[in-house]
Amino acid sequence: MKVGIIGAGIAGLSAAYDLLDAGHDVTLFEASETTGGLARGFQDEAWAWPLEHFYHHIFETDDDIINLTRELGIGDTLFFPTPRTSMFHEGKIYPFSNPVDWWKFPTFDPLSYVRFGVVGAFLRYTKFWKYLEKYTAADWTRRFYGKKIYDLMWKPLLIGKFGDHYKNVNMAWLWARLHVRSFKLGYFEGGFQHFIDRLTEAVTNRGGAILLQSPVSCVEPQADGTLVVTANGARTTFDKVLHTTSPALLAKIAPSLPPSYLAQLQKLDSMGAVVMTFALKQSLLTDGTYWLNLPAISADKAQNPIPFLAIVEHTNYIDREHYGGDHIIYAGDYVNPDHPYMTMDEDELADIFLAAFSKFNPAFDRSWIRKRYLFRASYAQPVPLVNHSENIPAMQTPVQNLYLASMSQVYPWDRGTNFAVQIGRKAANEMQKENLQ
Repeated sequence: MKVGIIGAGIAGLSAAYDLLDAGHDVTLFEASETTGGLARGFQDEAWAWPLEHFYHHIFETDDDIINLTRELGIGDTLFFPTPRTSMFHEGKIYPFSNPVDWWKFPTFDPLSYVRFGVVGAFLRYTKFWKYLEKYTAADWTRRFYGKKIYDLMWKPLLIGKFGDHYKNVNMAWLWARLHVRSFKLGYFEGGFQHFIDRLTEAVTNRGGAILLQSPVSCVEPQADGTLVVTANGARTTFDKVLHTTSPALLAKIAPSLPPSYLAQLQKLDSMGAVVMTFALKQSLLTDGTYWLNLPAISADKAQNPIPFLAIVEHTNYIDREHYGGDHIIYAGDYVNPDHPYMTMDEDELADIFLAAFSKFNPAFDRSWIRKRYLFRASYAQPVPLVNHSENIPAMQTPVQNLYLASMSQVYPWDRGTNFAVQIGRKAANEMQKENLQ
C-alpha cells in the first residue's frame, strides 16, 4: 500500500514504523517544524539535555512505549526515579506520595485515611470501567470517598483538568488514571526527545518520508477508492490515509465525511494546554517536591488561590546537572481552547503565574529567573462525558480507506505517550487487516 499519515507525533510515527516494517510505502505530513507532537522538546544553549514543551513521564505499567523503546534498542536509556508528590494545603506544602504521607496529612482523620485507601485500592484493581462511566467523577467520588476527600483532592483535580466541564467528566477517566499509576516515574536519558529522535530515525531508515511544515488542507476521496491529500498546494494520491491529530481538524479537512460522522467528531470536547517554563537560579520547592497539586474551587481561574493547575519542579525529579545547573519549573494549566491564556501576551501571562510563586517559597524573587519559555496547544486533553464509549468515532471512517487514530479514541485510558504508541500501532494493524480482506 501507499499510505499517507497526517501528523508525525508519537501515534503517527508508531503507525509508520509498523507499516514500513510490513513493506508499505509511507509518507507523513507534519504541520510543525519537528516530529514528536506534544512530547517534543526544546534545548537551551546552556543545557546538555532537551526539555519537553509539556511536562512528561511514564509509568512502570506503560508496556506499549516500554516495549517500543526496547525494539528501538534504547531500553537502557529509560530509568525510573521515585519523585515526591505533594499537596498545597492552607498555605503549606505536605508530602503526599505514599501511605505514610497520607496518614500524616493534617486533615485526614482515621476514617478518611481508611476510606482513601480502600476506595483507592478498589479503583486500582477493578476492571469494571464500563460500570464507572455511567457516573460523573464528581458524584462518584463525593459519594464513595466522602465530601472531605472530594473537596480536598478530586474537585480541585477535576476543575484544574476540565474547567467548566468538571462536573460532567465520567468516573472511568479517573479510574484509568489510578489504575495504571505507579510510584516510580519513567524518563529517558536525553529526555523524551531522545525517544522521538530514535523513532523518527527508525521511520526514515525504513524508507518513510517525513514532510515537515506541511499542513494538510484537504483529503479528497476518489472514485477508485484512493485518496488525494493536499499539503502546501501539492496533491498526492494514496491507497489509504491515517489522520492522527485532532478530530476537529479531520472534520475540517475531510468535508466528504457523512454528516452523522462529522457530527460525532464535532461533538467531542477537548481542553487546550498552556505551560510556562522557568529556568531558575535557585530552587522553588526546596523540600524536594517534584509535583505539587494545587487547590481550586472554581472553573474561573481568577477565583482560585493559584491561577493554574500544577507546579512541577522538574529538577527535583531529574538531576539539574543535565540543565546547566538550572532549576527547571513548569507552571501548567488546561483551559478551554478559547480561554484568554491561549492568546494572552507572554509578559502578562508571566505576571499572573509568577504572582503565585511566593506562596510556595516566600523567598522567591524575580531575579532568580534566568530564562522563561511559553508553549501552548489547542488540543491537549479530551473531555470524556458520561457513557463516553458510545461517542467514540470508529477508527475506520465512513470514507473508504480513511482512518482516524487520535487521543480522543484511547478511552478509557487518558491521553499520553504510552497510549499514543498503542493507538498508532493498533491503527497500522487495522489498516493492514482491511487490506488483506
